[in-house]
Amino acid sequence: MTNEHKPDKYAGAATGPFGADGHPKRWAILGVLVVSLLIVILDSTVLNIALPTIQQDLHASQSQLLWAVDSYQLVFAALLFTWGVLGDTYGRKKILIIGLGIFMVASAACSFASSPGQLIALRSLMGIGGAAVTPVTLAIITVVFPPRERGKAIGAWAAAVGAAVALGPIIGGLLLENPSWTNGLTGNNWGSVFLINVPIVIIGIIGIVRIVPETKNPNPQRLDIPGLLISISGLVALVYGIIHAGVIHSFSDKSVLGPFFLGLGLLALFVFLEKRSDHKSFDVTLFSNRPYAVSLVAVSLAFFALSGITFTLPFYLQIIRDYSTLNAGLAFVPFALGQIIAAPNSAKMVGKFGNRNVMTFGLVLVGISLVGLTQLTESTPVWTALIAFFLFGAGMGNVIAPASTVMQNALPMGRAGSGSAVQNTVRQVFGALGVATLGTILATTYASNLAPALSTLPASVPQAAKDALSSSISAIKGVVSQPNLDPIAVENFKTQAFKAFTDASHRVATISATIVFLVALVVLTQLPKAMGANDKLDEASAPVIAE
Repeated sequence: MTNEHKPDKYAGAATGPFGADGHPKRWAILGVLVVSLLIVILDSTVLNIALPTIQQDLHASQSQLLWAVDSYQLVFAALLFTWGVLGDTYGRKKILIIGLGIFMVASAACSFASSPGQLIALRSLMGIGGAAVTPVTLAIITVVFPPRERGKAIGAWAAAVGAAVALGPIIGGLLLENPSWTNGLTGNNWGSVFLINVPIVIIGIIGIVRIVPETKNPNPQRLDIPGLLISISGLVALVYGIIHAGVIHSFSDKSVLGPFFLGLGLLALFVFLEKRSDHKSFDVTLFSNRPYAVSLVAVSLAFFALSGITFTLPFYLQIIRDYSTLNAGLAFVPFALGQIIAAPNSAKMVGKFGNRNVMTFGLVLVGISLVGLTQLTESTPVWTALIAFFLFGAGMGNVIAPASTVMQNALPMGRAGSGSAVQNTVRQVFGALGVATLGTILATTYASNLAPALSTLPASVPQAAKDALSSSISAIKGVVSQPNLDPIAVENFKTQAFKAFTDASHRVATISATIVFLVALVVLTQLPKAMGANDKLDEASAPVIAE
């Protein structure tokens, strides 16, 4: 038996400043970075389960709830460019600590919001801080891990998303079921879902200070301030147009089409200017690389579907099925388990079957689960919904990690921060568009379905109560609790209202499933089976330095 030397398939790949074996504490560093990521993802999943409670407590309209979610995501998406460049310039460790600090202060302030407007504004501030976390953590992983371990590390990073999806609704449900724990301090029944971020951030910052190394680009690019202003203006105008359609129940009104096309125009101008800029923060040339572009499309549209569905489900569980906030949170556990199981094992799957087959398989699972969600009714057995949630999570786990690995391995090492910001920005933008678009389709379809039932209500029911119910299913109690209503008529009306909502949610799931199946076809036909030399982006860039 000979001890023959086998060539390393990663030989010649960019290894970063810590040599071919990576940083000696890289797995501990990954643990700290995962905690930091958990904070950002946890916030969104906790908020989703709290939306019905916030709506009732702050008397928020459906459009204001959409803005409470999207104000965070839009600012988050727009600033990923800037934070990525700042990390490359001043040090990723410093930027990560600053971002987490802003996020912590804004979270604490959110817990005391007394109006929908205040909540929306403070959520935007949270987005400013949260935007530093995703690109910087992914950039640090790319730097401290050698190429041969990067897929496994990014798989663990992606699994943190699944863990947050599990923990968020459960923690949120537990806190919301025990408002007495914090309402003496916050003056409301939901402030604890934001206060919970504070101790987690403190733990994350302590870990970062102790073991995460400082890395940066010795030849960083300049900040792109005009690009930042144009991109965020375009995104806000575009999303405003979409959400406003839900307010007026029309997609063709000039008050919808005006901001919508203004937003598209500004974003087109942004891409045009970035393509010609000598200090671009959004590197349009990345999209000329087919593996990168196809992988980004897969992840972004999967998040489009996920964001819209997770906005819808809490209302189905808490209003239609009358689940407590904790039980509604527990219903999301199968989704998280599917992702936690699939994401870390996706690297092995890719080794056996290739990125293309694994990602296609994951998207098909997501599509099947969405088809399952089109069958949910007021009396659907719970286990069928839980199976659909599990398949959704398992599918996402087989899409996010492989796609992220393909994209990160295609990035020049010296611009890991700003480069990873591109993929995360596009993903966040599509997440925000998913909430806005699918949430608006839900609202307009529900209002249209409900109109015949509303016309049968007696004149004694105030018009304000009818308008509130037309805006959101959460207002059902305000209508059926009106005095002197016939109990049988009330039950019939509730049945019609619930059916109006579930039928609207079925339309959302159908649209989402159609998009995901089309993306699966794109991945199957357009993603190369194996990444060759011609599929790699130019590695000629400034080196990364470590301090």
